[in-house]
Amino acid sequence: MACRHRSSTASLARLAKPARLAPRLSTQPQVQSQVASAVRCFSSSRPSQLKETRCQQGKFTSETYPDLKRDPRYGQVTKEHVDYFKGLLGTESAVIDGVTNENATDDIEPFNSDWMRKYRGHCKLVLKPSSTEEVSKILKYCNDNKLAVVPQGGNTGLVGGSVPVFDEIVLNMGRMNNIIEFDEVSGILTVEAGAILEVVDQFLASKGYIFPLDLGAKGSCHIGGNLSTNAGGLRLLRYGSLHGTTLGIEAVLPDGTVVDDLCKLRKNNTGYDIKQLFIGSEGTIGVITKAVIQCPQRPKAQNVALFGLESYEAAQQAFREAKGHLSEILSAFELMDGSSQALVRQVTKKNSPLEGEYPFYCLIETSGSNSDHDGEKLQTFLEDVMEKGIVVDGTLAQDETQVKALWSFREGIPEVLSHLGGVYKYDVSIPLPEMYQLVEDTKARVEEAGLLGDTDEHPVRAVVGYGHMGDANLHLNVSTRRYDERVEKVLEPFVYEWISKRQGSISAEHGLGLAKKKYIGYSRTPTMVGLMKQLKDLYDPNAILNPYKYI
Repeated sequence: MACRHRSSTASLARLAKPARLAPRLSTQPQVQSQVASAVRCFSSSRPSQLKETRCQQGKFTSETYPDLKRDPRYGQVTKEHVDYFKGLLGTESAVIDGVTNENATDDIEPFNSDWMRKYRGHCKLVLKPSSTEEVSKILKYCNDNKLAVVPQGGNTGLVGGSVPVFDEIVLNMGRMNNIIEFDEVSGILTVEAGAILEVVDQFLASKGYIFPLDLGAKGSCHIGGNLSTNAGGLRLLRYGSLHGTTLGIEAVLPDGTVVDDLCKLRKNNTGYDIKQLFIGSEGTIGVITKAVIQCPQRPKAQNVALFGLESYEAAQQAFREAKGHLSEILSAFELMDGSSQALVRQVTKKNSPLEGEYPFYCLIETSGSNSDHDGEKLQTFLEDVMEKGIVVDGTLAQDETQVKALWSFREGIPEVLSHLGGVYKYDVSIPLPEMYQLVEDTKARVEEAGLLGDTDEHPVRAVVGYGHMGDANLHLNVSTRRYDERVEKVLEPFVYEWISKRQGSISAEHGLGLAKKKYIGYSRTPTMVGLMKQLKDLYDPNAILNPYKYI
């Protein structure tokens, strides 16, 4: 298992089964099985309760990508540099020094590696500023001395964007974690970049509001990292993307210039909307230090249903019916294939909340102001799709515990797959009619190469698909017993070519990082890539920020 010690996992405690739909609505007989309750995957700092199967360090990225060479333009970090940073940041906890202290290697390792143990750098110095002024002085010094820097938040990404490749300095934003201001009338929040998403959302909950982003990794990820990757999450269908909900940003450019654009207005048409450049730029043109977010009122009523379907076509029909029946209260529509759910049950030992096993499952969430009204609408929708034969079987949660239990079948997938071994993850957007076809075509290709099987001689354990059907975002995951170069050659560039032919996006949520840098041409034209490079050259002429990645 990839050792991600900051994450939580599904609890194995048992609870009573969520209330089934009335017998007349189901094509399957009632059963008395139970489902395990579960907290949201990665939603707290509790240690994983899944039995770990592996905990070794990953290979160095420089070994995995031997053609990638350290850029000679960058200086080596010396004792003189370390002394400057210690003088600036003051406290020992703000500087982890592996340059002059060889015993700091273990302390630095979590900042050198991603949580999947797929990417690993050679960083020997981690800096933890506590203010925008300190970030500014750090970047100016690094720019003047040609020292490469990797901005880092909660380090929950999937594409190697937040860890060093060689000996870059890690600029970790974890100490800048304050909630600065919140207006309870407008719902406008000002927060520092290092604040953890779940902590911020819990604060907002106490005020009757909700953060407009929800992720499985919310117990670890930072607001700044969410913005820098333009994270989408589970409820983009309801609240839209961070490009729309972010009103203002404060960022520091590579030369130390502070960009103060902490606008708190929804309407501000005075010149270029510069803040949008930092959203999704993965720390390559500046380091986000603060943000102003428009937060919606927290729904007073939440309903969740899980149902089984016989085909992907039926899932599409169910989604169309859900938009018609539920419209303004529909907050999530998640798709999971049968293979992913089989693995969840296998690893967690949980019983399915449904009677049988199905090729596809969908989870629907509604969020509104009236529980009875919303529940009736959801019940009417479920009755309709079952009478039409679109849905075969379903269950509706009756309380918060059961809501979490049903969500665990969706949110538990990533950790279950990591528990089983290495995972090749592709977070992509594809027009809905063909979205799941990528999973089927990829599985056929892996099988044809003789890499998929039930024995150890086959590196691939399973090819599964799940994701946010509400915004055509598919998570194609290839679960392996070990990372294997043969598997990667079968998958890439095949997956990207397949997506490009259908005018999809090779990166829906997690950005490009190192993993997808060389494949950007499958989703962007040469003109667009050229404009991006011009922006990079303009803001970061010495290329010190997050080198070797993005473009």
